[in-house]
Amino acid sequence: MSKYPILLIADNDRNIYEVPNIPACGMQTGQYLRLKPEDLIPLPSGSELFILPDRIPVGIDLESGLPQNIIENPFAPGQSCYPVAAFVSPGYTQVQTAAYSEYEKTDYNSSNTVILPLFSYSAVAWFKNKIHVAALRVDRQRRQDLRLMNLGLVKKNTAVFQKIMPRNRLVKHLARCALTYCCPAARNFFLQRYECPLPASPRCNARCLGCISLQPSGCCPATQPRIDFIPAPEEIAEVALFHIKNVRQPVVSFGQGCEGEPLLVYKTLSQAIKLIRKQTKKGTINLNTNASRPEAVAELAQSGLDSIRVSLNSVREKYYSAYYRPASYKFRDVLKSISVMKSYNRFVFINYLTLPGFTDLPSEVRALEKLITNKKIDMIQWRNLNYDPLRYIDSLGLNKNSSKKEKPIGLKILLKNLRQKFPKLKFGYFNPYLPSPGKNIQL
Repeated sequence: MSKYPILLIADNDRNIYEVPNIPACGMQTGQYLRLKPEDLIPLPSGSELFILPDRIPVGIDLESGLPQNIIENPFAPGQSCYPVAAFVSPGYTQVQTAAYSEYEKTDYNSSNTVILPLFSYSAVAWFKNKIHVAALRVDRQRRQDLRLMNLGLVKKNTAVFQKIMPRNRLVKHLARCALTYCCPAARNFFLQRYECPLPASPRCNARCLGCISLQPSGCCPATQPRIDFIPAPEEIAEVALFHIKNVRQPVVSFGQGCEGEPLLVYKTLSQAIKLIRKQTKKGTINLNTNASRPEAVAELAQSGLDSIRVSLNSVREKYYSAYYRPASYKFRDVLKSISVMKSYNRFVFINYLTLPGFTDLPSEVRALEKLITNKKIDMIQWRNLNYDPLRYIDSLGLNKNSSKKEKPIGLKILLKNLRQKFPKLKFGYFNPYLPSPGKNIQL
C-alpha cells in the first residue's frame, strides 16, 4: 500500500489502473499541484468516474518533484493512456480539478482538443487501497443520494400523478425529466420528498457558457432540453400545492436546469405564488435566478416569494460577464435584485460556481467578502462549475502568467476563513427549507 496518493490512468479499453511510483497531482487554473492525503476523501457513493479523451495524464516525477506527462501507457508500451476524473455526487465540492495536458497545443489559449461535456472534473488518486477524490463535503442532506431513490416508485408515481392531474402539462414535463433525463429534482417530486421543481420559462436573457439546456451548434451538447411552453399559473399552483400538502418541510422552486430565466415570465410566477399562498402558508417558495430584473424580484416578493438563489461564478463583473454573457442586463442589476429582496427581509443565497485556483484567489475572496458584508448574504451553495476547466480559464481571459501573480489560498482554507469571519453565514449545497422566523433552517 502506497504511503502517498498515486496516479490513476485509463487504457484504450477503458480499464483504470494505478501507476506505482508516480504520485498523483491535481490542477488549479492550469497549475499542477501534488495531491496530499489531506486533500482527499474516499470517492463518495453516487460519484462517477470519467475518462478524458484526447488528453494526457499528468503525474509527479519522484526524483525532481515536477509534473510529468504520461504519454505512453506504462502497462502497454506503444499505446496511449488517458486521464481519469470524478464527477462527485451532490453535497460535495471539489478542491482540485483533474490534472491533464492537451495535445496539439500551440500556446496556452489555443488547442484543437474537443471541449469536454458539461460536467465538473475532480482530481482522483489511488490511496489506501481505494479510489479517493479531491473534495470536501458541504451538505449533510442526502436529497440526491441515488441509493435512497426508489426508481420503481418513481416510475409508478409518474403514472399515478398524471392521472391525478391529467391536464397538467407541467406534470408531464417533469415525468419526462425524471424518467428520460434522470433529473434528481424531478425524481424527488415523484418520490414526494424534499424539493419540487417548477420550470416555467422557455427563454433566457443570458448565454451562459455552461448552460445545460441550450448550447450553440458545434459546442458541447446540452444535457437536457429546455421546456418549450409557459405553464399556466393554475398548473404551477396545482403541482406546488400537491407537493406542499404531501411533504414534510416542503420546498418548491422556480428556475431549473430545464428552463431559461424564470424572471422573464415573472407575471405568471406572481399569479402562481398568489394562488399557492391563498390556500396555504406552509412550505418555502424559492426562485433560482440570475437576478437580472430587480422590478420582477420586487413583485414576486410582494406576492409571497420566500427566498432567491442567485447564480454567480464570480462577484467581479469582468469575470461574471465572461461566463454568463448577459444579453439584456448588467451585473449592477444582479446586485440591485439582491438588495431588493433583502429590503423585504427575505432569504438570499448564492449558487457559487466554484473552480479551484480561481474561486480561492485572494482578489476573488476579497470581492466575495465585500458582497457578503454589503448585501447581508444568508447562505452560500458551494457548487462545482460544470465546464471544461481549461476552456473556462481561456474564457475568463486568464493564463499561466496572470494566475501566477496571485497564489490561491485553497478551497478548504477559504471556507474555514469565511466561517470564522461570518459565523452566521450558512454553507450548503441544496436549497433550504425555511421554517417560521426564529428557527434554524434545515441543511
